[in-house]
Amino acid sequence: MNQQFELFDITNPCIGVCTSNKKGYCFGCLRSRPERQLWLSMTNEQRREVLRLIVGRKQRIEQMRQRKGEQLGFDFEEDVDMGELF
Repeated sequence: MNQQFELFDITNPCIGVCTSNKKGYCFGCLRSRPERQLWLSMTNEQRREVLRLIVGRKQRIEQMRQRKGEQLGFDFEEDVDMGELF
């Protein structure tokens, strides 16, 4: 199997927010506590895997936001007869 050589190091995804939720995931970079702690000792392959996981986490967060928006979506431009509400 051919091995691909890295020309550049994979940069740390930290954006300097560094605040974690209850499960230990950073609000800024979406990495877990072990992913943040072990980043410097990870191989490039392991770092690529973490970046792949981050993409999936971002997608799930966006999907949850969209669903929440659909559930809470009100059309305030629409005239509603007060009799319909009660």
